[in-house]
Amino acid sequence: MPDTSSNAALPALPPLTDQAERLIALGVPELAGIPADEIRAYARSATAGTGSGTGDDSGTGAGDTLLAVHPDRAPASALTPLLRRGDKPGFVVVDMPDVDDFAPAGVELPDSALYLVTGLDRGDRMANWSPEEALPALGAEGRTPLVLGEGIHWVLQQPAALERNHCFMTIGSRLRKANGTLDARTPAIWISNGTGRDGRERRDAPKVGWCWWGNRHTWLGFASGTGRGE
Repeated sequence: MPDTSSNAALPALPPLTDQAERLIALGVPELAGIPADEIRAYARSATAGTGSGTGDDSGTGAGDTLLAVHPDRAPASALTPLLRRGDKPGFVVVDMPDVDDFAPAGVELPDSALYLVTGLDRGDRMANWSPEEALPALGAEGRTPLVLGEGIHWVLQQPAALERNHCFMTIGSRLRKANGTLDARTPAIWISNGTGRDGRERRDAPKVGWCWWGNRHTWLGFASGTGRGE
């Protein structure tokens, strides 16, 4: 399969202590039920543990370490409106009212309210791959696909991770139906064109939506990391 991506370099994530302050300024402690001082203390402790506060660079164009709040504490529906692109807030597409039912599938999150994701990569080189094709390829590389909440946290901390023609899916989240099978939709984060039910007023706004498991999109990569830890 041809590599159609630019794999454009992204700026480094802020230090973990700065990421904590960003979450606090956005009101995440209130929506997640986690005291602000607990988030600050976790970031300080994690910084001491990594020795730098940004983790190690994987060489994939993003690298670094992301501070994430577990989706059980901060669901996608609550985090998405905190996204900004210019003066446009983020939104969830109208035909995804069950966005918070998309749960980790095939990936294991730390059993803690706060955790770290390392070695972030947007997966530009996998643009025009389907989720069905990308998932085993990521696994073969020892990478783990991001869940939706992690993808939202990434854009909250590093808005440049979302740009026209270089957006991403978060295929670590899937919806399991009542009969046990997986829903064919997979979550993604991209930029609205202001068409259809999005509404013209939402042009250029960050958008949480979905794509079919077997479909390809030239402008969507597959966000992944090298690991997670408490």
